Amino acid sequence: MSRRNSRIRALFVLYNYDLCGERPDEEHLDFLFQEAGADYDREFYRELVEGVLAHYQEINRMINRNLKNWTLSRMSVVDRNLVRIGTYELLYTDTPKPIIINEILDLTHEYSETDSLTESKFNNSLLEQIARSINGK
Repeated sequence: MSRRNSRIRALFVLYNYDLCGERPDEEHLDFLFQEAGADYDREFYRELVEGVLAHYQEINRMINRNLKNWTLSRMSVVDRNLVRIGTYELLYTDTPKPIIINEILDLTHEYSETDSLTESKFNNSLLEQIARSINGK
């Protein structure tokens, strides 16, 4: 559960960065997460945020290369950043690819999904394609 909460916290930071070009105040995030009783893996959270930001352009290129008839800018801010987190993990961590994709899909269901389930289908397809392209290297 703490890795899941680390991904959620990273999503909050990357969402804010995407919209405002800056990271939210850590004390504010600490307050939000304490109020929700959300325990998280601080080291993993920092790895996700710092890793995505350090490799931002490379991650965006990887996503764009694997999008079909769509652009990164057309994706919702939530989905765009969930896929960035997933792409970072696929590229730079040892976590098994099916676990990464499943975790991102669970977060898509919780934070982005509509009744049509198109967001999770889209994100699943995109992350699967990215995983295949990484394996093809």
